[in-house]
Amino acid sequence: MAAAGSCGRAALGGWAVGGRLAVGGGAAARWRRLRLPGGCVLRPVPARGAAAKPGPSRAVTVEVGGRKMELSSGKLAKFADGSAVVQLGDTAVMVTAVSKTKPSASQFMPLVVDYRQKAAAAGRIPTNYLRRELGATDKEILTSRVIDRSIRPLFPAGYFYDTQILCNLLAVDGVNDPDVLAINGASAALALSDIPWNGPIGAVRVGLVDGETVINPTRKQMSSSALNLVVAGAPQSQVVMLEATAENILQQDFCHAIKVGVKHTQQIIQGIQQLVKEQGVVKRTVQKLFVAPEEIVECAKKLAFNKIYAVFTDSGHDKISRDEAINKIRLETEEQLKEKFPEADPYEIMESFNVVSKEIFRNLVLNEYRRCDGRDLTSLRDIRCEVDMFKMLHGSALFQRGQTQVLCTVTFDSIESSVKSDLISTAVSGIKDKNFMLHYELKYHTNSALAERALKPVIPKDFPFTIRVTSEVLESNGSSSMASACGGSLALMDAGVPVSSAVAGVAIGLITKCDLEKGDIEDYRLLTDILGIEDYYGDMDFKMAGTNKGITALQVDLKLPGIPIKVVMEAIQQATAAKREILQIMNQTLAKPRPNRKESGPVVETIHVPLSKRLRFVGPGAYNLKKLQAQTGVTVSQLDEETYSVFAPTPCAMHEAREFIGEICKDDQEVNLEFGAVYTATITEIRDSGVMVKLYPNMTPVLLHNSQLDQRKIKHPSALGLEVGQEIQVKYFGRDPTDGRMRLSRKILQSPATTVLKTLTDKNSIVVGGTVSQSSSSS
Repeated sequence: MAAAGSCGRAALGGWAVGGRLAVGGGAAARWRRLRLPGGCVLRPVPARGAAAKPGPSRAVTVEVGGRKMELSSGKLAKFADGSAVVQLGDTAVMVTAVSKTKPSASQFMPLVVDYRQKAAAAGRIPTNYLRRELGATDKEILTSRVIDRSIRPLFPAGYFYDTQILCNLLAVDGVNDPDVLAINGASAALALSDIPWNGPIGAVRVGLVDGETVINPTRKQMSSSALNLVVAGAPQSQVVMLEATAENILQQDFCHAIKVGVKHTQQIIQGIQQLVKEQGVVKRTVQKLFVAPEEIVECAKKLAFNKIYAVFTDSGHDKISRDEAINKIRLETEEQLKEKFPEADPYEIMESFNVVSKEIFRNLVLNEYRRCDGRDLTSLRDIRCEVDMFKMLHGSALFQRGQTQVLCTVTFDSIESSVKSDLISTAVSGIKDKNFMLHYELKYHTNSALAERALKPVIPKDFPFTIRVTSEVLESNGSSSMASACGGSLALMDAGVPVSSAVAGVAIGLITKCDLEKGDIEDYRLLTDILGIEDYYGDMDFKMAGTNKGITALQVDLKLPGIPIKVVMEAIQQATAAKREILQIMNQTLAKPRPNRKESGPVVETIHVPLSKRLRFVGPGAYNLKKLQAQTGVTVSQLDEETYSVFAPTPCAMHEAREFIGEICKDDQEVNLEFGAVYTATITEIRDSGVMVKLYPNMTPVLLHNSQLDQRKIKHPSALGLEVGQEIQVKYFGRDPTDGRMRLSRKILQSPATTVLKTLTDKNSIVVGGTVSQSSSSS
């Protein structure tokens, strides 16, 4: 029955259902209050209604950074294997966990994490044509990845059962970010379920505001924070996952923030542990854990040990030749194993060879301090840099580190080309428009986000263009995202972007020897600038980027259920030394930004258009602006009531735009007119509504309405005998404040008041936004 329930889960309104819910506690236990370690209070809540009969709803309140976080379970989504609601302030996230009881055909842990932003949680309605949530946004994908990286290392080895984690936003207050709550919710849901999982974990966000660390800062505090660090910790102050963006902060401040964050995760872990204990959770017994049998592993070792050892100790191999040599040995060994163990599963044969290969590779590092490419543990691969690859590009650089090669380009465009955030993402997660983006062309755009975060802190906030950096990964053998950060930094400097400092990044690996009974790390080695195979066989991918002064980005992925803070601190120190060495090599190619942007680059000019000229400049229905943009390729945007910004992709396009603007405005020649003065106007056209007149030869005709032609009410100018070419006297009353049109009257001159007649001479040409010539004279 339980198996059928887990396999047959359905989706009702987006909630995960199915599986079993562990039931614990009786009616008498519902009202007990428990004081837990770390200031936690367990507060069982009485069940309401028939739907709550399977068990009571329980909640635990944990004080984290001086604010209360509540974790509850047992009220919502009770058909799921595990569910939890986490609330901080008025922001609440519900997380459900479901796992099948029958193994998957996959030869890996098939874990799916789906974090979805809900418009209703922010009190909004989606603005797309269906008025409902559609595809996942970048924020949702990246948050799902952070949750995945936090919980995946704690599943048992060989647990190949389809598992799904759904995170649904219930409410968002615009003050507290829900992503960290979702990590804690996933931890609680898995811990409260019967799914095999070696948690719980706790997660906090650490900010640095005015030099002080802040735990789970509000959105307003984050706007002035120099650090955005997410820490996921395991029991005994172990680190499971790190994700950080920093405003080039010092190493000691960064390390202190990690330690503070790990300390506060322990309080959340204690709260979840007590909740699990009170509920009486019992983990299920799985059908099978997919691990290699010892007997087959020993046989594979006898058959292939020497051959594999010879390949891994031959530093003459590159990535391709080494893989081909190992694959050849694999095929030979697997054939021999199949003959000796005909009843074995194909996975057991394949995994046995993998176990042997991994053991040999790791022992070379642990025992002999040898790496497969001949480097010592802290050496970098050979690095080559080039800039200004193609003259027509705004900026370009080629960065090669070993067999990892990236070509980075920089493109400038108008501010209107910035990434526009939708209303829901802004309301839910506070993401706004951004005028800097990095696009990484390989496999996962998460790496793109890491390299973008590494470079963003050094780019001036008042830069007049939107910047797009593209990183084309042409060869990949380890840490292409950090190569993108290095290449992107060089390309930005080649383009003349006044970055505050050059940025470099490096990946640090980890090989450990663990006590199988206790699970503690007995010995370990840190590797600088890891290869792809060292990432594959290793326990950690530790990516760090920054300047000579400090750190701008960090991302730590582990395959272990946690590592001590001491190892993290050593990795930061080793990465810092490597980063400085890389920057020295990069500086030999280009040490600082070019003083000027390239001649082929875009141009931005600001023009002043008085209200009196706006109608002529824009044209009816914005016809002139549309024609200007279509013919010249420029982009025109209005900055305020009288100021426009003109962006041209090339200087030639800007020259064409100037000529176009001069052409459409050449006959709009204005002089200073005196308010209340009388001028001689020439009739250029007779209309039913009035006459079109000019005050001087090159002026654009303006309408003198029938109501201003005579004291008497007339329906047509012909009633007064007016003709084209006739000169009449008019009085000037300034311009309409709304549309800038000239206000003239002939009727007012028929009153007995005395007036002074003004005579206007021919005028010189003017430029839109230019100074007005003082050339009127009186007679």
